[in-house]
Amino acid sequence: MEHRIHAVLPTLLALVLTTPGSAAEPPQDGAPTAATAHPGCDKLDAKACVELALAAMGGRERLSGIHSERYEAIGHTVLSEQSYRQQPFITAYEHDQVTVDFDRQRLRREAHLTWPEADPHTEAVDATLIATPQGGVYHAKQGDSPCSLADLDDTADTLALGPERLLLNAAAAGDLHYAPSQWLHATPHSVVEFTWQGTPVKLLLNAYNHLPDALERSRSFKDFWFAWGDVQQRIYFDNWHIVQGVVFPTNRVDQRNGLLYASTQILNPVFNAGVDDQSFAMDAAVAAKSAQSKGWNRVFSDKRRVELAPGIELYQGAWNTTLIKQDDGVLVLEAPISPGYVQGILAKVRSEYPGLPIKGVFSTSDSWPHMAGVRQAVAEGVPVYALDLNRPLLERLVAAPHHLQPDALQLHPEAARWISVGERVEVGKGANRVVLYPLRGASTERQYMVYFPQQKLLYASDTLALNADGTLYDPELVYEVAQAVAREHLQVETIYAMHEGPTPWAQVQQKIAQATRT
Repeated sequence: MEHRIHAVLPTLLALVLTTPGSAAEPPQDGAPTAATAHPGCDKLDAKACVELALAAMGGRERLSGIHSERYEAIGHTVLSEQSYRQQPFITAYEHDQVTVDFDRQRLRREAHLTWPEADPHTEAVDATLIATPQGGVYHAKQGDSPCSLADLDDTADTLALGPERLLLNAAAAGDLHYAPSQWLHATPHSVVEFTWQGTPVKLLLNAYNHLPDALERSRSFKDFWFAWGDVQQRIYFDNWHIVQGVVFPTNRVDQRNGLLYASTQILNPVFNAGVDDQSFAMDAAVAAKSAQSKGWNRVFSDKRRVELAPGIELYQGAWNTTLIKQDDGVLVLEAPISPGYVQGILAKVRSEYPGLPIKGVFSTSDSWPHMAGVRQAVAEGVPVYALDLNRPLLERLVAAPHHLQPDALQLHPEAARWISVGERVEVGKGANRVVLYPLRGASTERQYMVYFPQQKLLYASDTLALNADGTLYDPELVYEVAQAVAREHLQVETIYAMHEGPTPWAQVQQKIAQATRT
């Protein structure tokens, strides 16, 4: 009996201590502290509080004396824009060699990426980024190519808001002030706030050791997160080590809208080891093009028009869109990439078919770049056909605030008009009648197909893509399409998809057979 009591006692104590409202319940992260206005910094102004943090990291002189840095970095990113089944997300892994030149504001990152959705034996990707906040390139033997706007933002953050320069820039800010204190990791933190490049940045300073445990800001992104507008970002700093006299956080965790998005562990950091200027060489003209990019705010183009059948027009591009004319209106197949892109698509419908109403938009996939234009469709009062499993995600997307860079829906709010696709749904009558079918496969669970019975034509969402050698990219996706075609007894002669033009179905079936045999 004594042994049983000892075994049960910890469980009973845990239940008591975690009962809601009990005295032992820890405060939630982000909750305001109550004991003191500025824990750890009482009777100090905001700048003096930051000076305490500088001293905790080794002192202002040591931090300002970091002119360059070399390190390895190993980490992972959850592919929240790619995952077919939502959380828990599939993950990409990266191992980098990084050189940062703080004095000349430049960065070199040699990245080795492992991409989970790749075909067998093609999962490893190597890329070298050379960048400043004003421009950058991906460097390869064949020559330089422009990097993305997101790469430029990441470079600027590394140079200015990494732990090497973060406190120094905060202390130098003319608008540095206190924000309401918070709990973090069940520990009270003073919070100081300053503006960096037009965006308010908060630092959470530990009341006991004065180290900066986290950075917070609301920002818009230029990667796939742009679709979510004003994103609440928190970057955690942890796993502190003494590096050449500096108390330095070697782990950084990026949290976006409450999702733990990426984690990076820095290995073997070395300060002031010297910089090889030649390793930062890049084509200036190509680098300038990177800053001129429009990012993901793409513009619709009607230059690559393909008539699949009378009244069924495919506009090909990086993301394919189809207009479907029926007797009582026009349907739009996909609202991808950006609000501006979809604004152009809807304008094309009105110019091509004046007087006909836009009956609806088919949004067939949960991948963020594939549905990033849904907000524009909602803003223009167009009904959206959404897979039942994707409704919660789309509703969050439509509700997401866009104050920093207002779009049409932010400026002129409209209620979404959803039409759920949970089973077979027939839309329209006549020659261009279409039928929607959820795929429900392991990798295609969040997608639906669009079938044109009279044309024996199938749109297969984000499944069909061909490699340069004509083989299938990720054959599992199209294999699941074939299963759905058999399950629904469809007669298919031609298939196309988000990233692939019309292809004979018999040819695709041969490719599936070949891929499943090898």
